[in-house]
Amino acid sequence: MNSRLATPSRRALLAAGLACAWPAGARSANMGPWPRDERVPGGVARIELGPAAERPQAFSGNVPLLVVGDPINWTALLGIALAAAPGTQSIRVRQDDAERSVTVTIAPKRYAEQHLKVAPKTVDLSPADLARYERERDHQQRVMATFSTLPTGDLAMRPPVPGKRSDSFGKRRFFNGQPRNPHSGMDIAAATGTPVIAPLPATVIDTGDYFFNGNTVWLDHGGGLLSMMCHLSRIDVQPGSPLTVGQGLGLVGATGRVTGPHLHWSVVLNRASVDPALFLDA
Repeated sequence: MNSRLATPSRRALLAAGLACAWPAGARSANMGPWPRDERVPGGVARIELGPAAERPQAFSGNVPLLVVGDPINWTALLGIALAAAPGTQSIRVRQDDAERSVTVTIAPKRYAEQHLKVAPKTVDLSPADLARYERERDHQQRVMATFSTLPTGDLAMRPPVPGKRSDSFGKRRFFNGQPRNPHSGMDIAAATGTPVIAPLPATVIDTGDYFFNGNTVWLDHGGGLLSMMCHLSRIDVQPGSPLTVGQGLGLVGATGRVTGPHLHWSVVLNRASVDPALFLDA
């Protein structure tokens, strides 16, 4: 695409041309752009940065953000942490040799809660298990900090496995009155042995057998956008493996701390776990 900045009239002509390229009725209410804008804890904010000859840089604190688009209009994608408080949050934008601040308003969202009475031994970790969990947590936080080559193309994701999708993202569980971290992914019901695929082109950046997550594969989609697939019965890839969209990476299972076979799928954007449903077409 020509790198000249578009005038308002040129942008209008381009928009009209794109609209005419679609037959009447071809667009659905859920059609892109992806991910959908939902400015709540666990959501994604699409922040328009305007035109520029070169891709701007954007940061939340010191964490780089994914910036997509073209010289006609660039958009920063801000993943909002589940722990974020409602109110305002600012990002920094470097564009055309200048830096500015952009404020994003985060609306409250009440996620479901589940209160369970269970035997203490099922929730209180032994010293050895706690030490293992803490080592694995620190390792996965380093994985989540991955920021590689920016992705190109559409960010609409394919479901990694067929099956009924739960609405458990963000659900907070209380065991014997004690709160646990909110559920940071989407659970998809599927039988053991069902193939799991890459939802976008990706590079495998980590695999392992973790205490809570069982057999796990981390995928890097570029620009701080990651996927994590958990509880697999089999892993068929290794770190460094490139994957095309739809390519298999393993099989559904019930490894780790689970009660039955399913896929736990997390999407991470700028180190924040966000709702995978925002990347799916209904």
